[in-house]
Amino acid sequence: MGKRILTFFLTVTFITVAGLTAVLVSAPSTLALDYNKETLINVDLSGQDLRDASFTKANMRGSNLSHVNARGVSFFGANLESANLEGADLREATLDTARFTKANLKNAILEGAFAFNAKFDGSNIEGADFTDVMLREDTQKMLCKIAKGTNPVTGRSTRATLMCDEL
Repeated sequence: MGKRILTFFLTVTFITVAGLTAVLVSAPSTLALDYNKETLINVDLSGQDLRDASFTKANMRGSNLSHVNARGVSFFGANLESANLEGADLREATLDTARFTKANLKNAILEGAFAFNAKFDGSNIEGADFTDVMLREDTQKMLCKIAKGTNPVTGRSTRATLMCDEL
């Protein structure tokens, strides 16, 4: 499927007034994309704006979500095993019960995300920003064991955002 997954059509209107032609290009005002329970294994969505999309319980194993804008997106119960989320903007996203096993979350921003039952076993979280992320205490402790780096966008250290020194 590749990048065709999020492709949509633009409306093109030609208006001629007093001999001058103007071209108006417009996109739909809202573009809610529902990929709930879809199989999206090894799909390349890198760099795309995924806001308003939902990937609840989607199988996205091995997919490339690097540098996506996924603010507020639902990945509830999604399988993101071995997915590349490097530099992804996941602020305010729903990540509860998602599986990030062996996922690359390097420099991702998860600020304000709800990830209480998310699994991060074997994930790369270097430079990830977990500010105000709801995590289970055992998950937080596990992430603190591997936490390092500073997020290049927010300037916050991964250890500080996980509140590792307060455990």
